[in-house]
Amino acid sequence: MRIELIDIHKHFGPVRANDGISLTLEPGTIHGLLGENGAGKTTLVKCLSGYLTPDRGTILADGQPVSFASPAEAIRRGIGMLHQDPLDFPQMRVLDNFLLAFDRRLLPDRRRGAALLQELGARFQFALDPDAEVTSLTVGERQQLEILRLLALGARVIILDEPTTGISAPQKVQLFATLRRLAEEEGRSVVFVSHKLEEVEELCHRVTVLRHGKVTGQAEAPFRVERLVEMMFGRSLPPAERVPVEPGPPVLEVEGLAVPSYQLTVEGVNLQVRAGEVIGLAGLEGSGQRLFLRACAGLERVSAGRIRVGGRDLTGAPYRRFLEAGVAYLPAGRLEEGLVAGLTLAEHFALAERGGPFFLNWTAVRERAADHIRRFNIVGRPDTPVEALSGGNQQRAMLALLPPRLNLLLMEHPTRGLDIESADWVWQQLLARRAEGTAILFISADLDEILERADRVVVFFGGRMSAPLEARSTTVEQLGYLIAGKDRGREA
Repeated sequence: MRIELIDIHKHFGPVRANDGISLTLEPGTIHGLLGENGAGKTTLVKCLSGYLTPDRGTILADGQPVSFASPAEAIRRGIGMLHQDPLDFPQMRVLDNFLLAFDRRLLPDRRRGAALLQELGARFQFALDPDAEVTSLTVGERQQLEILRLLALGARVIILDEPTTGISAPQKVQLFATLRRLAEEEGRSVVFVSHKLEEVEELCHRVTVLRHGKVTGQAEAPFRVERLVEMMFGRSLPPAERVPVEPGPPVLEVEGLAVPSYQLTVEGVNLQVRAGEVIGLAGLEGSGQRLFLRACAGLERVSAGRIRVGGRDLTGAPYRRFLEAGVAYLPAGRLEEGLVAGLTLAEHFALAERGGPFFLNWTAVRERAADHIRRFNIVGRPDTPVEALSGGNQQRAMLALLPPRLNLLLMEHPTRGLDIESADWVWQQLLARRAEGTAILFISADLDEILERADRVVVFFGGRMSAPLEARSTTVEQLGYLIAGKDRGREA
């Protein structure tokens, strides 16, 4: 199917999310949609897939004008979308989620559905257990399930919105192989929405770049990365600089820590982190790094060992005690754990204020919120609900909500889903805190980010933590071996 988008406009109040965008999607190709956070990428593909209705403009499918009042209408015409956060029912089984796509009878044909799931899975080497609950799947496996649902529904145009966010490196390799097969062997059109230049360079045949709701340029593979950066940001970006900081006294001391869970137990963890130090936590998803990080914030039960913050033993203490000790935790799930959907930015800043008056002065609250919005470059207003913000602006809001002084900052994927400029801005804020003596521990699936930003690196595998490595003298290849559970990473 050949898709043409002609002069697409979509406004949200004064915000021109799409301002006259035109592009063509050819069958049998992977078309990259590249742009910084808030450039209008997601709005455009939501207009194409029926989640939003354009204010103005035309969509042609094989030369015929089409319009969609819902995603169901779009999928009936062969256009389906895989969102950054897969749309599924976590408490249901894989097969039930798959059947919901096309068999909505009270008693669906489970045998036929299981056979189709197995057939499609084998075609793309997706090893999904039909009887497994979706809660047990990784983000990458949930994406695989959604791709199979779209194929079962007959999608000929498949849109993927930031699909590599939160998946492991092996899952990304498998995803890219699947997308190449869909385009090159099966003739489908694939739209790959991303802000990551290296992924677009590796995967896409053609790319359209958006900035501030407009098309700033298009290019065919092979791409000149410098030119793509200029189209995205209007200028070239300098490389990140590592500023040395002399570590201070110990802030976090972990001895013989064990953290149990129903899937995995973290055992035997020993680590000392000093003031002003940045520690990167690497490992495949589910290897134990998240359990460890949450235990250091008082959010997971500890079955053995000790946790000391600033010399105070907080083992088994609730999250509130960790907050009082100057510990903050930023989760990967911005709306699920970090922010409260339905509340405005002003209401979030009111909630974050500790020790304030019982009765709020809402004029003062909105003024403080407006000040934080300006300081942290958040694209929004005090009365903007947080769910209306882009992912990058939600991350900026979470950083703005942190207390001014911290001893220990724990973060999951601090730049997940952010473009180069936004990610660099986030790290500027974090390194400013580091210069004030804040110790930082962060999880990232981006090994380059870990080696570029951390002073030391630890790798988790099967619930065990490696000895710390100096980031300056460690390579991505060495980390890869350790992440795979091989000692060659230390020997290389």
